Amino acid sequence: MNPSSLIQRVWNYAGVLRDSGVSYTDYVEQITFLLFLKMDQELSEIHRPHRIPDQWNWQSLRSREGDDLAVHYGHLLEELGRVEEGKEATLVQTIFRKAQNKISQPALLTKLVTLIDEENWSGLDMDVKGDIYEGLLEKNAEDVRGGAGQYFTPRPLIRAMVRAIDPRLGRTIHDPACGTGGFLLVAYNFLKEQARLAPAEDRRKLQWQTFSGADNVANVVRLGAMNMYLHGIGGDRCPIAEVDSLARDPGTRYDYVFTNPPFGKRSSVMVVSEEGKVSREAQTYERQDFWVTTTNKQLNFLQHVHTILKIGGEAAIVVPDNVLFEGGAGETVRKRLLNNCDVHTLLRLPTGIFYAQGVKANVLFFEKKPASEAAWTKNLWVYDLRTNKDFTLKTNPLQDSDMEDFVRCYNPANRFDRQESERFRCYDYETLTQRDKTNLDLLWLKDASLEESENLPPPEVLAREILEDLQSAVALFEEIAQRLEQ
Repeated sequence: MNPSSLIQRVWNYAGVLRDSGVSYTDYVEQITFLLFLKMDQELSEIHRPHRIPDQWNWQSLRSREGDDLAVHYGHLLEELGRVEEGKEATLVQTIFRKAQNKISQPALLTKLVTLIDEENWSGLDMDVKGDIYEGLLEKNAEDVRGGAGQYFTPRPLIRAMVRAIDPRLGRTIHDPACGTGGFLLVAYNFLKEQARLAPAEDRRKLQWQTFSGADNVANVVRLGAMNMYLHGIGGDRCPIAEVDSLARDPGTRYDYVFTNPPFGKRSSVMVVSEEGKVSREAQTYERQDFWVTTTNKQLNFLQHVHTILKIGGEAAIVVPDNVLFEGGAGETVRKRLLNNCDVHTLLRLPTGIFYAQGVKANVLFFEKKPASEAAWTKNLWVYDLRTNKDFTLKTNPLQDSDMEDFVRCYNPANRFDRQESERFRCYDYETLTQRDKTNLDLLWLKDASLEESENLPPPEVLAREILEDLQSAVALFEEIAQRLEQ
């Protein structure tokens, strides 16, 4: 059975579970648990060490049915996810941490176990297994109602970002908001081409020592960990950690950072009062390595990425429009970034490419530099992929071919040798700093949709965009008010 057929077969069963109240996200999570158990059993049968104790292995599921199966499965998930205090979680513990049985009907659980059992998963090539799982994650991301799409960045965009940076073999790559691991996997596939003729030791380092990621959502971390495992990355060491990247400076520095931090302008924490009332409060991160303290999540991630880069390290980070023009903390971060780094490229992204609709985002490319009195940024090149571009997730999704002109203009082989074009424009440092609040929201192309009223976006899209602008303004006013109170 080819990968696409297997994806469809596994996914078709999600419809049955959906009718029984199991969400797509929960379904993919349960598939993760069962796939891991099945493959561990298969590997143990060909004399490879297995990670799962006999009382909780795949065979222990196959030998049960009905209520007995459901009860045993619940105990299995609890036991395999148990982590001793003070110890680092293993790959198995990461995948099963906080795991719960979301399939309440024993008959459906039995059918799912039978479905997984019918295939020999370990016999599949790693790329095939990885493609199957990536296919499930992408289908899961389409479930916008479940919020799963926020963890899925369009693969053509990721591939273009990685191609532009052109990472080198033997260097470290990190994503501090890695979701299900898309950036890490694309970078891995990119470097595999370089590694074909490399010594065996370099190939081992590529799989086991090059990649790392972090996310603060347990369910997402388990999906990312499984994704890495199916692609042969990390071995018994899970390369993805469940941690709030913004909480502190981790101390580790990386050669490359690729990331698309979660959408949303403000960080917040849940607070439960003595009366049991639940509310959310704005969260700030007091870090000495940050240039400014703010509740703006995106500005905090931008500062964090700057911190964790090595001198000479390169970053590509997706940021929403407000990061380019917001005053106060936003202006401070932009000025410090332009001074401390070579912020050389800005890619303006079109709307309609993310599962969170109406998002206006960009990609900032920069290189961290050593301390200097003079600003490191000399020229910022801006590529406009937004104006007069129309993409939708279903009828006209972003393709690799749509990113070709950007990569060509970026010129990965020598980004100091570039030429302006209709969509690619250069702005020198003096021009940038003379703009009000060092505004980097740079426009020069005429928007045809503004010239003809019949081409305006649908009312619901306009409403969402207005709402986002209002939310950004409210967040800014709240930040100003907090400063006045201090």
